[in-house]
Amino acid sequence: ICVTAVGGLFTEDLIREMAKRVERPIIFPLSNPTTKAECTAEQAFEWTDGRCIFASGSPFDPVEMDDGKIYYTSQCNNMYIFPGVGLGASVCGAKRITDRMLYVAAKALAECVPQDVMERGQVFPHISSIRQVSHRIAIAVIEEAMREGLATK
Repeated sequence: ICVTAVGGLFTEDLIREMAKRVERPIIFPLSNPTTKAECTAEQAFEWTDGRCIFASGSPFDPVEMDDGKIYYTSQCNNMYIFPGVGLGASVCGAKRITDRMLYVAAKALAECVPQDVMERGQVFPHISSIRQVSHRIAIAVIEEAMREGLATK
């Protein structure tokens, strides 16, 4: 995971070395804009033979490998977590947001990613489901606020 804004920081040698050591290397070049991304989606998938788990701070087009398999990228930012956390905290009148609430929000988000989406190489649900995702996250936050005795409503 990198947010250096140094384009090309993730070199071919570095990524290939990661791919030698783990089955599914996690590569998250999160810097914006794309010119500042530490590597491109195409590089990450090519240098790992399509085995990486990839998400970026900037949008990238899908990557088609030589065998015809297409990998779709995920854009990683706070647009999935924060609306649901805010909704949940507002609905239950949470006195504060705890680390545990953020954890259950992240877990709820992960549970919203369908298997077929993961198989395409994505790590977040499609943006078209953001309302349903926010709803599930809000419920998780409300339940946690109640467990922690922080809900006032």
